[in-house]
Amino acid sequence: MSRSFLGACFLAAVLFAGLVNADTIAIIGGTVHTLGSQGSVSGATVLIEDGRITAVGSTVVVPDDARVFEANGKIVTPGFFDATSYIGVEEISLVDESVDRVHVGERYTASFDVKFAFNPHSTLIPINRIEGVTRAMVSPGTGKEDHLIAGLGATIKLTTDSGALVNSHAAMFADFGERGAQLAGGSRAAAILILREALEDAIDFARNRRAYDAGSRRDYVLSRPDLEALSLVLEKEIPLVVSVNRASDILTVIGLGTEFDIRVVVLGGAEAWMVAEELAVAGVPVILDPMENLPNRFETLAATLENAARLHAGGVIIAFATSNSHNARNLKQSAGIAVAYGLPFQEALRALTVNPAIIFGVADRYGTLEAGQDADVVIWSGDPLEVTTFADHVFIAGEEVPMESRSTLLRDRYLDLDSDMPPAYRNR
Repeated sequence: MSRSFLGACFLAAVLFAGLVNADTIAIIGGTVHTLGSQGSVSGATVLIEDGRITAVGSTVVVPDDARVFEANGKIVTPGFFDATSYIGVEEISLVDESVDRVHVGERYTASFDVKFAFNPHSTLIPINRIEGVTRAMVSPGTGKEDHLIAGLGATIKLTTDSGALVNSHAAMFADFGERGAQLAGGSRAAAILILREALEDAIDFARNRRAYDAGSRRDYVLSRPDLEALSLVLEKEIPLVVSVNRASDILTVIGLGTEFDIRVVVLGGAEAWMVAEELAVAGVPVILDPMENLPNRFETLAATLENAARLHAGGVIIAFATSNSHNARNLKQSAGIAVAYGLPFQEALRALTVNPAIIFGVADRYGTLEAGQDADVVIWSGDPLEVTTFADHVFIAGEEVPMESRSTLLRDRYLDLDSDMPPAYRNR
């Protein structure tokens, strides 16, 4: 086979890929919640070209060559963003070999990076994206008897290709509260000392790198890769996301952020409503599950379904998360419960889209339906926060995704039990 023939084939493939990506898509007639400056627009058109939104409004002209999707009587929103998940790094939680989000060992902590374990072909990606989840933060978790700094999380698109990884160093995760105390030897006082020592060592390492390289600097509690990873937090390139629930513990985390001049984010925050004023003044966001309302631990005695509403009323930026791998799709149900308990509808949508994008530094490309944004768009059969509503069409970066998953394939396989033919098998 000649080189010229191979070159021609390669060029043809590139051109074909370009034609596929160059599709113009028009979603017409729906009620569009832009979550941007236009607000909500009835009878609107969303125009998508080359994977990005180019126009939104009721007077948008649809090109003749556009693929048209009718959305009359339907709702159109940005795709949802699970602010903390294990998608792609956990397949079956009870099978250790399929769980890559945690590690047991003391050699690495802050530098533990989930991007190297992320599987874009996970069967859990289609399961969640066909229900409107198009982005997620893939986070690490702390081990069973180890360090309380878990490592680096990554933001992803829920596509099954090499482009799924959006930002590999998006946040640093750590534990405090009851879990942090357990990992530190039994006391919150020990846990905060460990966190402070790690940050102090990282500061000293950054200031004395040459001396460290020359072997003339004191030993540090963490390894060199860990210290280098923590520099991203100290330079405010990424936030430190701390899993914490008790009101007094949240104040301690706020104080840690102020002391070291770093960006901190509260994850969990069951009692965050009690310190909403302090969170708002410090500019500390809260990532929470709105369905957390049971006092199943001493640190969640003041948990309430009104947590999200009270935090929003207090001026705190909130984002919703499942901290799950299989059921990120339940985000809309959680958001609906938050609305039922006082959170404004538009703010619930923001907690599913814009707010996590802001927290993790991707709001310049995702989060609203505005010109220039990546076209993560969902056409819903009705109110997206109702449990009986489903996604009719899902677009990720302008590409329509197939509305099938392992679950739907199994459903279809066994739908007709009276057939004379054996059930077909598809390895997908």
